[in-house]
Amino acid sequence: MSTTTRKEWKLAELAQEAGVSPRTVRYYVQRGLLPAPPFKGPDTVYGEEHLLRLKAIRVLQARFLPLDAIQVELARLSPEELQALAEADPAVEAPAPAPSMPPTAGPVKTSPRADTSEAGVTSWRRWELAPGLELHLADTADEKTRALAERVRALIQESQER
Repeated sequence: MSTTTRKEWKLAELAQEAGVSPRTVRYYVQRGLLPAPPFKGPDTVYGEEHLLRLKAIRVLQARFLPLDAIQVELARLSPEELQALAEADPAVEAPAPAPSMPPTAGPVKTSPRADTSEAGVTSWRRWELAPGLELHLADTADEKTRALAERVRALIQESQER
């Protein structure tokens, strides 16, 4: 059903429309990313703002923002900016993950970022070292910097195994 004609959804319907699980919707409410719905129990309904925020969250996640940063971003957006963000195509914003991910490094993703070099764009590798801790390494980094990044990643992994 189109979001322009429908104004209210039950939890499962909202989750399906936004492409997330009902559990995710409840978690986002708990985290403060979504406002709590106005009614409780089996008659609880979610509105258009919930759907817009869920879609905006998906776009911001595609940009590799952590939930804390997403929460800050959502809080600063005007209703018009939220609408525009929700309608953005997450696939345009998010490049594919890097194929050569070390199995112990956590998710590795590449992301084009503006760079001041003559080439204009640098590709970045993103390692999630631990919840809330990421390491970003430019593909143009020299061998010494790459070795340092690999050492940091290994130290984090060792500390998590203890």
